[in-house]
Amino acid sequence: MDLTRNETPPGAPTNLRRWVLLVLLLTSTLLVGALNGRVSADDHDEGDDENGPEITFDMVRSADVTKAGCLPQARARVNVESTGPVEKMRVKVKGLPPNTEFDFFVIQIPDKPFGLSWYQGDIETDEDGEGKGRFIGRFSIETFIVAPGMTPSPAPVVHNQPPFPDASMNPTTAPVHTFHLGLWFNSPADAMAAGCPGTVTPFNGDHTAGIQALSTRNFADDQGPLRMLVP
Repeated sequence: MDLTRNETPPGAPTNLRRWVLLVLLLTSTLLVGALNGRVSADDHDEGDDENGPEITFDMVRSADVTKAGCLPQARARVNVESTGPVEKMRVKVKGLPPNTEFDFFVIQIPDKPFGLSWYQGDIETDEDGEGKGRFIGRFSIETFIVAPGMTPSPAPVVHNQPPFPDASMNPTTAPVHTFHLGLWFNSPADAMAAGCPGTVTPFNGDHTAGIQALSTRNFADDQGPLRMLVP
């Protein structure tokens, strides 16, 4: 028998090849579907199958930037999703100076004097002035800062240089909710290069940041966007 010829052997069912091809096709389809499911699952964090409530909102140019007339296209989009024990916050910024570092904070009110503030991390823009940040913590109606009393021993003083040296003792405060967000230039020099004032502020790890670039001042002082999310 010539096995190189694509013929059905005598006596074999005429639809044998058809069934073989059908089985192979179904097997390939199931395999591709399984692989696609694995890729999709790997693209999500552990626990994403239990998605909870989420909110999405904008950040706008800060009061200082608006007054100075700089960063006319600056903006950000924020999504916060609750997984129950914590929230995941995703921040996308646009219209900022390219290849520049910024510092991201959860704050009490969006404008000066900002109130109690909590450093989250950094966002660095690319060559197009766009950047992304991803933070995990408690970013909801339950976000607050509390200090029931002054500690008996001094707080660590890591940065002791003016104009913003570390405090050696903590203040006492009842729970204070922090529902707003702010983004600061990491460097006053970067702010000046973007046509903004070169004011020095304490809003980075060394307390030598520039001015606030973006904030949630599009929300009332006591109605910050994080208040909208109830886990």
